[in-house]
Amino acid sequence: MFLRSLLQKAAILPFLYTTAIAQTACNNSPSLCSKAYNNITHLGAHDSPFLQNQQTSFSTSGNHYYNTTVQLDAGVRLLSAQVHKANDSSGSEAWHLCHSSCDLLDAGSLESWLTEIKTWMDKNTNDVVTVLIVNSDGASASDLGSQFSASGLDTLAYIPPSLSTIPQTWPTLNSLISNGTRLMTFVASLSTPSSQYPYLMDEFTFIFENEYENVSPSNYSCNPDRPTSLGTAEAALSSGRMFLMNHFLYETQLFGIQSPNASYAGTTNAQTGFGSLGVSVQDCTAVYGKPPTFVLVDWFNMGPAIASVDAANGVTGVTGRKSVSTAPLTQESTGGVGRQEGSMLAVVVALVVAVAFGA
Repeated sequence: MFLRSLLQKAAILPFLYTTAIAQTACNNSPSLCSKAYNNITHLGAHDSPFLQNQQTSFSTSGNHYYNTTVQLDAGVRLLSAQVHKANDSSGSEAWHLCHSSCDLLDAGSLESWLTEIKTWMDKNTNDVVTVLIVNSDGASASDLGSQFSASGLDTLAYIPPSLSTIPQTWPTLNSLISNGTRLMTFVASLSTPSSQYPYLMDEFTFIFENEYENVSPSNYSCNPDRPTSLGTAEAALSSGRMFLMNHFLYETQLFGIQSPNASYAGTTNAQTGFGSLGVSVQDCTAVYGKPPTFVLVDWFNMGPAIASVDAANGVTGVTGRKSVSTAPLTQESTGGVGRQEGSMLAVVVALVVAVAFGA
């Protein structure tokens, strides 16, 4: 009887060991658990929900080939999205995720996207995720907060000590996970933060960014661009704000319309070479004395971008991260010949409609 009991207990040891390993990894690495939120480099998916694949007929307005859930599985921990006011199927106004205009690319409702994130976070309880809402149509804290409440994502949200003062110290990942406050939420911009939704933080109160409208690798800079009040790298550093480094390129389409540059993404997101993510991280680390807190990229899988983020974090081994192909998706590789022409036509039609109505 004693021997049987001993064998039964021994049999479950590997499972207990595996569970312990999983529980000590924060954002895919045990070495990140004890680090403060602002002392980690988080990989960000710029315009996360806007896709260029079969789902969108390879829309030229898409920024990624794979959806938000796949992005999170692959190590992305900052998700940004543009929020616009649009009419839903019933004709009533709703908050949607649209790329510049809902006539160009409408990725559905904000609530649905937040629900997708909540579903992933419920399954991955040792991960801290940041959401950055680009408030394109001036939604109020109440407008946005109601969407977070409806999705249930607000139950995981971190609340800062103050909505107007930058914390002297940010919590560690371990602390955020233990306290059940694994979601950081920033809004660009939120003119009037609300005590009713204290987890909605105005981005530029806590974060500064470099220039984002780049069309050439020679355009990249570490200098602060927003908020405009900072002006210099010295002012940005002394402000105590976290640095969000934009690192993606646009290309100019018909009628001067800018769209995400996919053809150069393998170089843009690489670790080495002119205009690469790795070199930009190193350059900006030299300017500010520490790596950026966030790096925001298009085509997150290419490069792959996560390699430069791991290097910035000093991470050499990861757990729980899923691999994604670093190759681009094309119409040919997915059997979608001729689809991109249709998406470009949609851009032209949207522009004509906007001009006709004086937009």
